[in-house]
Amino acid sequence: MAKWCFNYESGEYEYIEKDGFSIDRGEYVYNWDDSEYRHDDEEEECRNSLFDDEDDD
Repeated sequence: MAKWCFNYESGEYEYIEKDGFSIDRGEYVYNWDDSEYRHDDEEEECRNSLFDDEDDD
């Protein structure tokens, strides 16, 4: 799912996939703000560490 991210090359917000593909431009962009994706990854990592099913005994 694409997120609304800032493309530093164009100076505009665009829908950009996690791999850097801009839906709006139909091409990959290389200088864009991926903080929304990094934030999601950090939240998921935190949730996974809280609900780790490993038994420590």
